[in-house]
Amino acid sequence: MRREGALADLGSWQPTRCSLALAMDVIGTKSAFLLLREAIYGTTRFDDFVRRVGITEAVAAGRLKELVEAGILAKQPYREPGQRTRSEYVLTEKGEALFPAMLALIQWGDEYLQPDGGPVEFVADETEAEVRVDVRTDQGDRVGLDGLRLRRR
Repeated sequence: MRREGALADLGSWQPTRCSLALAMDVIGTKSAFLLLREAIYGTTRFDDFVRRVGITEAVAAGRLKELVEAGILAKQPYREPGQRTRSEYVLTEKGEALFPAMLALIQWGDEYLQPDGGPVEFVADETEAEVRVDVRTDQGDRVGLDGLRLRRR
């Protein structure tokens, strides 16, 4: 990647207001990522999050609260017959917007960490074509790291 203008000399600038750092402040723990994975897979109930992620109830409660406060998940009340009202957790639009980032990490893990390519794949519902994340221009051209330029906004 080439750096443009004031960014050309890495020693002369710091990545202040870094969007990646801000995003990691919101979802930067392993448990938050795994809870988000489960929400993407369709998990909504607290006990299911705890069981599927393999974390304690206290950790799940704390992380789910943070994800709700960040606007990534929303709480919705539900009530089983004869039971008290409880909350389930559903992805918001802001949470759904994280799907490409999550899919990119899953694809990376499938390619570099799983000898068999990983346990699941995402496919388009209508065509069954595998869904992949890659870097493209607004015109649809694929771009690698060596074809990028970093510049100030």
